[in-house]
Amino acid sequence: MVHYIEKLIREGEHQQQDFKFCIADSRKIAKSLSAFANTDGGKLLIGVKDNGKIAGAKVEEEFHMIKAAADMYSRPKIAFESKVWQISGKNVLEITVPPSKKMPHYAENEKGKWLAYLRKDDENILANKVLLEVWKRKSKPIGTYLKYTETEAVLMEYLNRNQEISLNQYCRIAKISRYKAERILVKLICWNVIELNFYAGGTKYLIKREKTSKI
Repeated sequence: MVHYIEKLIREGEHQQQDFKFCIADSRKIAKSLSAFANTDGGKLLIGVKDNGKIAGAKVEEEFHMIKAAADMYSRPKIAFESKVWQISGKNVLEITVPPSKKMPHYAENEKGKWLAYLRKDDENILANKVLLEVWKRKSKPIGTYLKYTETEAVLMEYLNRNQEISLNQYCRIAKISRYKAERILVKLICWNVIELNFYAGGTKYLIKREKTSKI
């Protein structure tokens, strides 16, 4: 019978799972906790190498590092659950982070700067100003007012002809400031009109498509 942890390891690293051989820096692990909490939640398997090989965790030490990351180097603090599994005589520490309703969660980096992250596939990506503002608005029990003007029309007409647009492209074609473009994008995202797509080189915006259910 395949062990529970072996089943998880076979899935590999993905949007809701990350492997950590060991934890040497609480600030760095706070980045992963922030990304999970700000996205769909996820699991950290500590004592597992990137290739899936179980190396074993120093459970007490690793737990204290996680606790420090969640309480001291995350703002607001990040809730998590922990469980120790033993397989082939080695310990694996499973850390489960639920998706948060208090987004955005920031993590303090080595320079003392507080940054927020999201999880995309198997990577932790720095959240931009637009997404941060979307998170803040969605976490508050207030509505977002949207006035549809020529500036919004320029964006929607462009997206009806093209798959996606960057912030700089929108500023250029609409002849507006970066600040105004960001405010408009935030409102349209909150209204579920457009969505973000993250790439290694930056962020693009596209018309939000309804997800078709599988039959």
